[in-house]
Amino acid sequence: MKTFKGKPITLLGETKKVGDQAPDFKALSIKSETKSLSDFKSKYVILNVVPSLDTTVCDLQARTVNTELSYRSDVTVITVSNDLPTAQSRWCGNAGLSNVITLSDHLELDFATKYGTNIKELRLQARSVFVLDEHRKIIYVEYVDEMSQHLNFDNLLSFVKQLPKE
Repeated sequence: MKTFKGKPITLLGETKKVGDQAPDFKALSIKSETKSLSDFKSKYVILNVVPSLDTTVCDLQARTVNTELSYRSDVTVITVSNDLPTAQSRWCGNAGLSNVITLSDHLELDFATKYGTNIKELRLQARSVFVLDEHRKIIYVEYVDEMSQHLNFDNLLSFVKQLPKE
């Protein structure tokens, strides 16, 4: 069962598992330009999904995943939320992170529907992470059970660190 601050929530869309092909999706950049998964060409892509960057837990998740994995030139980290592009841009500026890629799914919930992260009751994304290989197969996935809790950073970082480098 998934919860948000102890209250049961419903996730809409199709949840994914390791071995699934990652669906292409459309979302908005901080410049309100439509971007798709297919626009990112690195060997590995990490889809780092947060309910809202304006919360302490989400802020820490976005900072940790981006900071800890930015040393890998073959990894692109994309942070996805339903925050408006202007709010994502403000967060990036306030966080002092100029190379972070954020995408907003607020308009069509295309990502949320395809990855099973749409919290019906709140119209927010469910805290989760997906690691995709060069063929855009899902090779690691975590959906957090309680949305106010952190990802298992140790498992994620260990997994990415053992991936073969280009």
